[in-house]
Amino acid sequence: MATGVRTAQDVTSVVQAAVKRHGATLEALIPILSEVNQTLGYLPAEALAQISDGLRVPKSRLFSVASFYHMLSTKPRGRHVIQFCESAPCHVVGGREVWQTLQDELRLTPGETSADGKWTLVTTSCLGVCGVGPVFMVDDDIYGNVGPDRVADILARYA
Repeated sequence: MATGVRTAQDVTSVVQAAVKRHGATLEALIPILSEVNQTLGYLPAEALAQISDGLRVPKSRLFSVASFYHMLSTKPRGRHVIQFCESAPCHVVGGREVWQTLQDELRLTPGETSADGKWTLVTTSCLGVCGVGPVFMVDDDIYGNVGPDRVADILARYA
């Protein structure tokens, strides 16, 4: 995931490439938003405006979709995004303790990005690997059967 300052030209080229790849249809909305989000690190207002114009979808609808899905963000995120599963199966096998340890180690609350731009900490309703809870993802890497004692070692891999 790329982050950092982008020019209007960068945003335009990313949006145009995503629309070209997926097509300018309503059915392509989530793939387009996902690609732009992954490339830019978030969905800046300029990108949402361009997607709105290109797909002829109201900006309010785009914002609703972008704010509904945890994988999308309308605010810049850190270089590493941690998604913690807060589902019941993860909760009952020690998820609360792992969640507290993550917050303590990173000194972040849910939805925050660290001042140095390294970390963003978010929750998600399910990561789809309930059999190995507690679970969290760092970027595209899934960690299961995590106890509080493993959190620091996992985070150290992303130094």
